[in-house]
Amino acid sequence: MRLRVLLALLFVGGVGYGLYAFAGFKGQAIKSYFASHKPPPAPVEVAVAKRTGIPQSLAAIGTLTADQQVNVTTQIAGQVREIYFTSGQRVKKGDKLVQLDDAPERADLANYQAQAQLAEVNLERTITLLKSDFAARQTGDLQRSQLEQAKAQIQKTQAIIGQKLIVAPFDGVLGIRQVNLGQYIGPGTNIVSLTDLSILRADFKLPEQNASKLSVGQEVDVGVDAVPGKTFKSKISAIEPRVSETTRTLAIQATLANAGETLRPGMFADVSVVLPPKEDAVTVPVTALDATLYGSSVLVLEPQGEPKDKVFKVRREPVTVGLYFGNQVEIAKGLNGGETVVASGQSKLQSGAMVTPIDTTALIPPAKVALP
Repeated sequence: MRLRVLLALLFVGGVGYGLYAFAGFKGQAIKSYFASHKPPPAPVEVAVAKRTGIPQSLAAIGTLTADQQVNVTTQIAGQVREIYFTSGQRVKKGDKLVQLDDAPERADLANYQAQAQLAEVNLERTITLLKSDFAARQTGDLQRSQLEQAKAQIQKTQAIIGQKLIVAPFDGVLGIRQVNLGQYIGPGTNIVSLTDLSILRADFKLPEQNASKLSVGQEVDVGVDAVPGKTFKSKISAIEPRVSETTRTLAIQATLANAGETLRPGMFADVSVVLPPKEDAVTVPVTALDATLYGSSVLVLEPQGEPKDKVFKVRREPVTVGLYFGNQVEIAKGLNGGETVVASGQSKLQSGAMVTPIDTTALIPPAKVALP
């Protein structure tokens, strides 16, 4: 009986030792396998950190307004007798727009002209009699006064008649007609809008801290949503000398030529005031930047082995970000220029990983990247 128990114990012990030895051999084999079979270098796109001048600008939101734009109105009441224009018509300065009924004024004009003619004849007759002392000097003064009064009434009536013919004050394009034939309108009634589209203004505001960077004649780039991808050149034509006490901003006006009349007053304007470029700045593509809650960093390539092998180890380098422009970003601190960095695919890499550069256009940075 004791022999059987002893044999059973020896058997169980042998099996346990065998399992233990097998587990140890398996673990050692796995370690040896991974030690001798390293994963191949990950293919990545790379870029060189360059030292270059970068553009600087002051961004603002503005509105386009016409250099000349009015609502054509009347100074005097009257009934619309003639309409000489159609909605949307292009007109020249002095072109007739609306004629109000001026028949009563023309009748008054004829009356005053007749009075002036009679007063002039009477005055000439009195002057002749005065030379022979057959008329009183007071009579001559009275008739001269009557002649001047008649002439004044003629001028006044002619002015009223002129006010009843509404003409275009400048070249431009008319809007939608607001009056109808036969309608009685009073002073200040809107007849039609008139806009000069050849020259527009971009009105915008900038914080008071930028006052020293602004000057009349400075170049301004203007973009509009209606014409995406196109920049319109303009120049600052006026700067409000007073800072707003409520917003602490400066009102600025830039003037631009509207060739082809593509732009229209009232459009939203994306304004960028051009500043002198910042020289000798280190830049990398925006796609090379790895931004997290703990800060921004880039992966720098360090050569490994022979140059012909094209194998590199990546090192994560914390950086301080400066200006964004186009698809590039300034590295204010962290790089000296000349370093090769991972331009895409860095989200899957850790510091110390092995990589190999590849030439591909799979990830082309856009022309303009939205800023964080």
